[in-house]
Amino acid sequence: MAGPRRGKRDKSDAKGARILIVEARFYDDIADALLAGATKALKEAQVTVDCISVPGSLEIPTAIAIATDAAQRRRRPYDGVVALGCVIRGDTIHFEIVSHQSARGLMELSVALRLPIGNGIITVDSEPQAWARASVEEQDKGGDAARAALALVGLKQRLGKR
Repeated sequence: MAGPRRGKRDKSDAKGARILIVEARFYDDIADALLAGATKALKEAQVTVDCISVPGSLEIPTAIAIATDAAQRRRRPYDGVVALGCVIRGDTIHFEIVSHQSARGLMELSVALRLPIGNGIITVDSEPQAWARASVEEQDKGGDAARAALALVGLKQRLGKR
């Protein structure tokens, strides 16, 4: 199986942007690892970061909608969002509901609002898989989600200048 492609990108693309992180705290330790990766990537990109926490991954799209609406009303809109959470398969269909509906909610918000969102909600079969994906030293999915959001922010900025 091929590994992920993590190409280099110009970190100045999104410099100075305002980024919101919305993190689900259902699995606190895993959430901390995802957040560490995301904040490291965002700090390297020299962006301003706000962070809010919600109980679980299903609450992330609603929190993004509430926060972006409030920021827009204050005339301080976010340029992008990073969604962080973890869904571990259990014995019921709850896993499918949470993983599918949180991803659907993020995609609908992103397209409807033209808002760059990096999806860092990891969906796994076990806690060891979650740790492998969340760990900054291993797969760094929190950092990947932040870099995805930054890439879209940069794209939006470049296309908007034309």
